[in-house]
Amino acid sequence: VQLIESGGGLVQAGGSLRLSCAGSGRTFSAYTMAWFRQVPGKEREFVAGISWIDDTTYYADSVKGRFSISRDKAKETLFLQMNSLKPEDTAVYYCAASFGAANWQVSDRSKYNYWGQGTQVTVSS
Repeated sequence: VQLIESGGGLVQAGGSLRLSCAGSGRTFSAYTMAWFRQVPGKEREFVAGISWIDDTTYYADSVKGRFSISRDKAKETLFLQMNSLKPEDTAVYYCAASFGAANWQVSDRSKYNYWGQGTQVTVSS
């Protein structure tokens, strides 16, 4: 599975960005998909995920109500709509795919087999 992110950039606080992740190589819909983010010196953290079992979505508390994850199975693309962005959202955002993760494992970084190269999101104050 290959994952290619796009859509990052520089935005002012309160603004919006939409990240995309194009997948290829295997049946996209069979994978649990997620977005993680990382800042220098810190561990990569879970942002949002969508289950392959029933398309249930999951969010980190820090982004609930502001971010929305979705996917277009036909186009094999994952999205992350980010609204009301804050400077603390600044990070490199990674798309990830997990084959067979249970719903309770969606936020577990170790369950993800495939990762994109990352896209930088910078939110200025």
